[in-house]
Amino acid sequence: MIMKIFIDADACPVQDEVITLAEQYDKQVIMVKSFSHFSHEKLPDFVKTIYVDKGAEMADMKIMQLTSPNDIVITQDYGLAALCMGKGCRVLHHKGFEYTTNNIDRLLTMRHAGQMARKAGHKTKGPKALTDEDKTKFKNLLFDILNSYNF
Repeated sequence: MIMKIFIDADACPVQDEVITLAEQYDKQVIMVKSFSHFSHEKLPDFVKTIYVDKGAEMADMKIMQLTSPNDIVITQDYGLAALCMGKGCRVLHHKGFEYTTNNIDRLLTMRHAGQMARKAGHKTKGPKALTDEDKTKFKNLLFDILNSYNF
């Protein structure tokens, strides 16, 4: 049974989609973000925001501290994804794919290669812009996962 949905929320473009689906399935959402992204926005009662100090990996460490097996984590951070998978979480990317044992090694290798290229002074391309098709794929994936736990 899914206990909670965690969002690595500093740069997550699908927060509204997650909240909408979580409400339909009566799931708690926990958004973890740095104080530099503080908001006074009123959210539904089932959505909790946890603020962490600004700093490398602070949100990731908090998510790792709070997650349990079968929780869902939404992140674009491949390293956090790998760690959460190791805890037994289902981990989704906002572009509509699930991190799996079949793709995580390739993703981590690509991230490392990009980091090494940038250290060597090479320019690398950033991620492609999120499209409506990506959002639809994400919503369908999250819907399917939530549905599979509520048979």
